[in-house]
Amino acid sequence: MNSGDRLVPMRLPINSVMDVVRARRQGLEMALDLGFPTPEATKIAVVISELGRNIVLYTKGGLINIIPFTGTRKGIKIIAQDQGPGIDDVNLVLTGGYTTSKGMGLGISGSKRIMDEFDVNSVAGVGTKITGVKWLR
Repeated sequence: MNSGDRLVPMRLPINSVMDVVRARRQGLEMALDLGFPTPEATKIAVVISELGRNIVLYTKGGLINIIPFTGTRKGIKIIAQDQGPGIDDVNLVLTGGYTTSKGMGLGISGSKRIMDEFDVNSVAGVGTKITGVKWLR
């Protein structure tokens, strides 16, 4: 696969850890192809891992969409979507320090800090959609 083949939007089902690994790798490759330096591309991959991991841990599955921006302004958009139980307190999750997995509580709030734009839309019993954008500088 050449780099041009990776600069197309991807819609990736997330049902297992292996799906998360695949999404992370494809997001990393896309970010590198867009011109992100390796450290920044790796951070984008970390966000994909975190959002995908949350889908696997807390829902019965979902999707991650990875969308390249290749116009005059280059960047990458990550959309993680599920039909899980939703997030009870989005503000608490976004400020950090809250965890249901007994971790450090930095997953979604850390992802927010990495991305330039970040939005969480969650409805109890309906699901969650998280959108993040990182622009190439």
